[in-house]
Amino acid sequence: MTGPQVVLVGPMGVGKTTVGELLADRLGSTFRDTDADIVAAQGREVSDIFVDEGEPYFRALERAAVATALTEHAGVLALGGGAVIDESTRALLGEHPVVCLSMEVEEAVQRTGLNQARPLLAVNPRKQWRELMDARRPLYAEVARAVVATDGRTPDEVAQAVLDALELKEA
Repeated sequence: MTGPQVVLVGPMGVGKTTVGELLADRLGSTFRDTDADIVAAQGREVSDIFVDEGEPYFRALERAAVATALTEHAGVLALGGGAVIDESTRALLGEHPVVCLSMEVEEAVQRTGLNQARPLLAVNPRKQWRELMDARRPLYAEVARAVVATDGRTPDEVAQAVLDALELKEA
């Protein structure tokens, strides 16, 4: 198998970037985030793409970014919260060591709040987060080899739990 050592999926605000960077450091590899790839390629923030072009346009960019990263990147990869919506993305993820980071709604609202950079949670964060998770939870479960809860844990503890779940050794 070629591709990433670890792929992190999960809802927005769960800590995929923070944990991913820690994992990459511990594994002696590099970290990549597909949302950052999209921002770099488009020259604008994800929230601006959502507002200016709409969600379907963003999801097409995301699908392409994930496919590219899965073939090009050999370190730790974090995907945007909604990347698993796409069926072809889920199919590609089946070949990789995917871990879903999870959190409960209270933690999610505390972490994301009414942040304008999170366009899908702009109006009623609790209700919208629950609806998103109701739709996405089965998709995360479909692609993940393991689920690691982040509630009440430090990023270092979550990173260790991911390493343990995949039986990976630090570099």
